[in-house]
Amino acid sequence: MEEQRERTALDIRAMSSIIEQEAAFVRDLQDEVGKVIIGQRKMVDRILIGVLTHGHVLLEGVPGLAKTLTIKSIADAISASFSRIQFTPDLLPADVIGTQVYDPREQVFRPHKGPIFANLVLADEINRAPAKVQSALLEAMQERQVTLGDKTHPLPDPFLVLATQNPIEQEGTYPLAEAQTDRFMLHVKVTYPTKQEERQVMDRATQAHAPKINRVVTVEQLVRARQVVKSVYLDDKVKDYIMDIIWATRDPAQARLLDLAPLIEMGASPRATIALNVAARAHAFLERRAFVAPEDVKAIGPDVLRHRIKLTYEAEAENVRVEDVVRRVFETVAIP
Repeated sequence: MEEQRERTALDIRAMSSIIEQEAAFVRDLQDEVGKVIIGQRKMVDRILIGVLTHGHVLLEGVPGLAKTLTIKSIADAISASFSRIQFTPDLLPADVIGTQVYDPREQVFRPHKGPIFANLVLADEINRAPAKVQSALLEAMQERQVTLGDKTHPLPDPFLVLATQNPIEQEGTYPLAEAQTDRFMLHVKVTYPTKQEERQVMDRATQAHAPKINRVVTVEQLVRARQVVKSVYLDDKVKDYIMDIIWATRDPAQARLLDLAPLIEMGASPRATIALNVAARAHAFLERRAFVAPEDVKAIGPDVLRHRIKLTYEAEAENVRVEDVVRRVFETVAIP
């Protein structure tokens, strides 16, 4: 047992030097995005976690919080293909994935690929898309492939959907189905900047010349970093902590959360277990650590769980929010 602990400690020290080397581009990327985006460090880091783990990210916030600009700035700083899809109620699946176009010369149908065929795809105001468009996007997000006619076309690697939605508008919107939201690894709530940050935003927005984002990260660097993230050490006790959190949302009474039992209709899915594992590793990677601490799980946990827990009508009647339920779970489940 003691020998195994020593071996693990040696592996962690060796991994620490690798992480320090492979994570060097993260600071360059954050600095480059910082030329345009003031504050919103949490939003930037959550998008980076999605990029590092192949996990789709949903950003929710009122208009004007730089959600779209942040995604566009990160895409500009990465040497990868980027496309933006502005979702509207009259959008068709072919506008997203593409279609078959008839070639009169060859008398054959040829695939015309849509904007989904890119490394980074911005799905702007995704909740404005009707159900058919969302189902077409669902296959791309889950299977990382698109079917056009009778042929299946793989999407490029890496492939990542970064979506935004406005929580305050109801007219002309289509709430995302549970099966759709579960495909997003993270659901990030974007808040207002501080008063000092907003003053800087005002000053920068009125400058004569807008700063330009340079490409500072290559796809090869991202691929290597992803492999390193998978190697971040996750102790069995932290794995058990993740399982305790997930099961507390499914069986709150057994987790000594009797007050939550009548409020939760459906707990977190197994995808949440996997997402919490890989996202915690990526969070540790961003912190330049070779091991996952319980603090990493607590930091990223709300973004993994808030869209995977369905509340009962009783909870809605009592004005209980998902945020309240998630907070109670993390306050109650014992930290290893």
